[in-house]
Amino acid sequence: MVAIDRTLLDAAKVLSRTVAALDFPAPVAHVYNPLDYAFTAYSAYVRRFGATRKRVVLIGMNPGPFGMVQTGVPFGEVAAVRDWMRIRVATGRPASAHPKRPVEGFGCTRSEVSGRRLWGWAAARSGSADAFFTDWFVLNYCPLAFVEASGRNLTPDRLPAALQRDLYAACDAHLARALAALAPSWAIGIGDFAAKRVQSVLESNLVDAAFARSVRCGRILHPSPASPVANRGWAEAAERGFAALGVPLPGAPVSAAKR
Repeated sequence: MVAIDRTLLDAAKVLSRTVAALDFPAPVAHVYNPLDYAFTAYSAYVRRFGATRKRVVLIGMNPGPFGMVQTGVPFGEVAAVRDWMRIRVATGRPASAHPKRPVEGFGCTRSEVSGRRLWGWAAARSGSADAFFTDWFVLNYCPLAFVEASGRNLTPDRLPAALQRDLYAACDAHLARALAALAPSWAIGIGDFAAKRVQSVLESNLVDAAFARSVRCGRILHPSPASPVANRGWAEAAERGFAALGVPLPGAPVSAAKR
């Protein structure tokens, strides 16, 4: 039986190669693929925290400019990855980067607000990273970050339909393989986009039907600073979302029926 972390890393390599072969014309000016230039860091994340089955898998949209783009870890706010997860490895650079969005790796001094909120909540709830990742894991649906000529971030849902089709096909296949390996009871999208992609994958022929029926899915609020609701208290809003879905919070006792 192939180890779970090996399965996740093999699936990530396939995803990285597949999306690297896609062409993204204007308005995309630069494409960042941290599963390529920062794979060593992503590998450290998966090997340390993704080697066992999980009760809850959270799925984000795609890398943020000061998070996974820098550290290779989903929602990878530098301080959280370096100090809480205890991951700090050398990262490479993308072939092309916008001057306003350089990749400085763990030397980046900008804070990824979404990652700071997500991992700050996880730390507050669980204490150590090892405790949190005992039952929880975090993935991104799309591994690529897109930047326009102006330096503005372009999210995958704003790509032309033809590009979305090819990109989503690769991302769907990766997510299906990852979920099958992690075997969660809950697969929760962080934000509407990710939640819809999770639902689509679980309803597709990419996953075993019996497994798909066993997974409960839903969404929580995205911690983006662009969200007024998140800015008024993301952690509280997220916990209300988890409660509505019946997801026990990290650190809370879990009955056998809910595992």
